[in-house]
Amino acid sequence: MDPAARDDLLIAREDGVATLTLNRPDRRNALTPAYWHAIAQAVTVLDLDEAVRAIVLTGAGTAFCAGFDLRGLSDESDEERQARLSEASSFVSMLPPHDTPIIAAVNGPAVTGGLELCLAADIIVASTAARFADTHIKVGAIPGGGVTVFLPKRIGPGRARLMSLTGQFIDATTAYSWGLCDLVVAPEALLATASELAASIATFSPEHVAAIRSLYAESTELGEVAALTNEQQRSKQWMADRFSRSALAENKAQIIAEGSAS
Repeated sequence: MDPAARDDLLIAREDGVATLTLNRPDRRNALTPAYWHAIAQAVTVLDLDEAVRAIVLTGAGTAFCAGFDLRGLSDESDEERQARLSEASSFVSMLPPHDTPIIAAVNGPAVTGGLELCLAADIIVASTAARFADTHIKVGAIPGGGVTVFLPKRIGPGRARLMSLTGQFIDATTAYSWGLCDLVVAPEALLATASELAASIATFSPEHVAAIRSLYAESTELGEVAALTNEQQRSKQWMADRFSRSALAENKAQIIAEGSAS
């Protein structure tokens, strides 16, 4: 890992939750190829850490991530760019495969590559200061981090094309109404809210969480009938092999109390 890129990441661990902070506030947490790979490596390391059961991904300063650093890309020679692009990718999407849930805590603008980082998360919590945009079209680039796959799944193909073909920004309220983010909170409540969600996830069995995550991933890739059949088969297998009556007994009172309070 590039030492400079590694130093631009902050990692804090507490009670099963790791907080990964993009820490290039002077560059609005913009990505370079080395920095992107450092983030991916950090996610892999945290995913392999048995003590980490949920990850919060956020940005330092006033931006979540401004996408790839245009200054660096514009300074790259044609030969350097061709050499970089010819390298085989070790994973697709913006983040490598992982079982640990990731909650994106979007504290400010999430643009292009930053938007793709959000879309790679399981849950997106946005501050009212957050803004979202896909500006590939404005810089003469084509998406390569998953935006054309994951954005239409969240907001529908029409709105996804609207964002990608115009490069326009949408605010947090619009993002929430479209389904791009899952919660919108005041800036001062952002990290606490994301951390509380992560802490809640961390109380459950990592194996159980990973099974549900993988089932959601499989269901989005299959047709409806195949997805329903797959879910039923996976459910039966889990209940037959791994369901715990003792765990149900321990949690039943809490489940009943929460249901009564709602």
